[in-house]
Amino acid sequence: MTTNGDCRVGVIGMGVMGANLARNFASRGLPVAIQNRTRSVADEVAASHPEARFVVASSVVDLVSRLSRPRRVVLMLTAGAATDSVIAELAPHLESGDVVVDAGNSHPSDTDRRNAAAKGQPWRFVGMGVSGGAEGALRGPSIMPGGDPEVWEGLRPLLEAIAARSDSGVCVTHCGLGSAGHFVKMVHNGIEYGDMQLIAESAMLLRAGLGLSPGAVADTFGAWNGGRLGSFLIEITADIFRVEDERNPGALLLDAIEDKAGQKGTGRWTVDAASALGVPIPTIAAAVDARGASAKKPTRLASEIAYRPIRGPVSGVSADDVADALYASKIASYTQGFALLAAASEANGYGTSLSEVARIWTAGCIIRAAFLDRVRAAFSAEPAPELLSSSPDFVAEISRCLPSWRRVAAAALTAGHPIPALAASLTWFDTLTLARGSANLIQAQRDYFGSHTYERVDEPGVVHHTDWDRARRLGR
Repeated sequence: MTTNGDCRVGVIGMGVMGANLARNFASRGLPVAIQNRTRSVADEVAASHPEARFVVASSVVDLVSRLSRPRRVVLMLTAGAATDSVIAELAPHLESGDVVVDAGNSHPSDTDRRNAAAKGQPWRFVGMGVSGGAEGALRGPSIMPGGDPEVWEGLRPLLEAIAARSDSGVCVTHCGLGSAGHFVKMVHNGIEYGDMQLIAESAMLLRAGLGLSPGAVADTFGAWNGGRLGSFLIEITADIFRVEDERNPGALLLDAIEDKAGQKGTGRWTVDAASALGVPIPTIAAAVDARGASAKKPTRLASEIAYRPIRGPVSGVSADDVADALYASKIASYTQGFALLAAASEANGYGTSLSEVARIWTAGCIIRAAFLDRVRAAFSAEPAPELLSSSPDFVAEISRCLPSWRRVAAAALTAGHPIPALAASLTWFDTLTLARGSANLIQAQRDYFGSHTYERVDEPGVVHHTDWDRARRLGR
């Protein structure tokens, strides 16, 4: 393909995210070519947004011909086979310096595979996370590219033009080598799972545990949004508790929504990655499990009938206590997520900057939150803390919240209200801060039934094995 076109960027995939990302590029004065497997979808996008002046390509090959060199092709497609198919179709028509950017929610292992396949080709491949939902894609998302730093520098002006902005700067950075961009986005989504579950549990405690009306819950979240808990998810939760059901005036729309949470897999991917790297992320895992449990509605209904549990008010705690528990648990969740990023960076040679990741999450993305500036500052310190929760700033915060955290967990569980993520966060903290725990018994059990050996406290690094049955019989 040698025909030179005039469009600066091409976007393939005209779902809501792809269409809005294309509109974002166009709003920055960039000529954009768009293409979709079903031509009529791209035509409809162009007709609905004449101000964008989109050039609609009839095929992938036609789109390539519409782009100026070096070509920049952004894919916003369903992860997996659909993305592979389009890359295979593009490849024969690309030249030296051209770049294909996978901006979908691809699994990092797929990105590694595509990076390997692109080696030796004249064109380059980049795996890139994009967060912010449909509105973020249009107005300015948080963008997480990985791969070759040289390719990033070539893409940088294009991506900085469309990214969100905060007081900390433009919310795009090079997240590291290889599949780092998609790994960072995956962990972002895992933290998002944790945040959403913690907020949902806190809202349940305010309403069912403390007896607050929907309006009072909305006001509480609104107040929280003006302080240390300020975030996009807290803000929209306040809004949700103010929306009436049009079919039932005076009733809350939230109460008409079935309590079965969907998921697209990135939370499970995060838990799988953490397990493979040996990084405990119990808050995020509890959130993923809670979504899975929510889908089992018939089982929950049958179990409630069988057991007829008594759930009473949550006594001895206040809304301020719930705020403390939520904030401390949030720190726990982010600590776990950033620990996973650090472990993956070391294991995979990503070279990910944790402070930069925190910076680009301060705006545009779903988990944008006021306290991320403090997370950035913590990881910018010299030396940087091994864990976010070990930073002096956050040690002080958790210590202050700890009495409320314990009160809320104890009162909620005593009253029969499930708080899987809040409880997992507190247990994680207690495990983290217990110098000698229960794992010695597990090692003894493993050695007893499987001769897996153990180390003694007084001889670190020296392997021992005991014939436990013989020792028992000899009375030792």
